[in-house]
Amino acid sequence: MLPRIDLGQLLQQPDPRIDLREHIFHESTHNFLKALESFKLNAISSISDRRTYQTTEKKKMAEKTQHVEAEINRCKVKEIELVADLEREKTERKDAELSVAAYQRQLASLKDKCSAIQGEIDQYRAITDNLRREKNKERATLSTFASQVSSELIACERHLSCHIEGIGPDKLLFRFSDIDPEDDTREGTVVLDVTHSYKVLTVSPNLPAVAVLSSQLADSGDINWFINQVQKAFIENWVVTR
Repeated sequence: MLPRIDLGQLLQQPDPRIDLREHIFHESTHNFLKALESFKLNAISSISDRRTYQTTEKKKMAEKTQHVEAEINRCKVKEIELVADLEREKTERKDAELSVAAYQRQLASLKDKCSAIQGEIDQYRAITDNLRREKNKERATLSTFASQVSSELIACERHLSCHIEGIGPDKLLFRFSDIDPEDDTREGTVVLDVTHSYKVLTVSPNLPAVAVLSSQLADSGDINWFINQVQKAFIENWVVTR
């Protein structure tokens, strides 16, 4: 609940001040951003684990499929060879007919083996279809999570008066609004390289304190702290240059 302020009584004081309770706001904001960052990291870790598992299973399935296909090809080649042998044996004598019978029995055995292998292929295809359906379900779940994170991010940006967007590989653009109480259209922008060095590429308008802030960010890696400090610096810079 916001405190009620009596301006008349306040102006009669020798040193009038208004307690805006900024520390409560910053503490609440810090805790929220910390929880949001933890949720994002957990989601990324879960997605990475699932992706690794699916890649491994896909590789195993591909290896098994290749093995089965190779076995089928070998069986087909053997079958062709046996058929050719049978054609040649037709012109030979009675003792050759016994060999033909033996080859026919071998051929029947190979066909049974091919049938068994075909059954395994059908089973692998069914497993592949199940994996594909599970993957589609996971994609739908991830899309739901992504929409939730997006709405929470928008609310967070409104709360902080800071819009964040990606503008390239490992580069983020921060747009800070509400830095000039007399001009709500004025904004400050910072482009940050978010690799391990956390280097500020551009800043507008010029902000002398950004070099020190980026150096401290590179040491601590606390991006939430950096956002809060840059926003304060923009406001203070406006007051000084006014």
